[in-house]
Amino acid sequence: MFIRLLIFFFLGSTFVIAQQLTGVELLDKAIAFHDPNGSWVNFKGEFAVTMQIPNKEDRISNIHMDFPKQYFYLNVTRNGTTVTQTLHKDACKLALNGNTTISEADKKQHNISCERANTMKNYYTYLYGLPMKLKDKGTIIDPKVTLKTFKGKKYLVLKATYSEDVGEDIWYFYFDPSTYAMEVYQFYHDETKNDGEYILLEGLEEVSGIKMPKTRKWFYNKDDSFLGVDLLNN
Repeated sequence: MFIRLLIFFFLGSTFVIAQQLTGVELLDKAIAFHDPNGSWVNFKGEFAVTMQIPNKEDRISNIHMDFPKQYFYLNVTRNGTTVTQTLHKDACKLALNGNTTISEADKKQHNISCERANTMKNYYTYLYGLPMKLKDKGTIIDPKVTLKTFKGKKYLVLKATYSEDVGEDIWYFYFDPSTYAMEVYQFYHDETKNDGEYILLEGLEEVSGIKMPKTRKWFYNKDDSFLGVDLLNN
């Protein structure tokens, strides 16, 4: 009986929290958990990510980001091939297996370009900068916080959309009701079609003062099929 009452009290308290918090207030609490010292704005750090996809060779990415110096470095190795991309302010340097002279055929085969380098910079900055990146200009935070059960656990859920010049996808971020740690996020291109993906986050790794997810597991929304996993190494 006591346990039932305890569970009822916890769920009731969680519901009340969801009703009382605005979207921005929930985001602020989540940022306080993941970036307690406000380190993200001047982030300087290095980390490695191993991507494991079924029936494919692992992709190992070494990333170095220094925001004050406007510096981004990405070294990616897969199938014995290494592509290095460096962005420093307006300068872009590319290399294939250490060689900066790259044929057009090799650029096409390995998707090597300064445009691609900037895309990867935005990709890693966004994913490993969450939830702090939700403060960026063009992000629209829904004022309403909802309570949702996902994979058997109750979460406080934040909805984010974007201005036209930033993006068209709809994102949902799931936070633990007691710690405000981000444990799941999910996006849709068209929510009525149940397309897009959801990502389960497990464990934490501290990188330059930021609590980043240790493991990201990617799944399709439509059928829960497994896409792959990213493993963070610091």
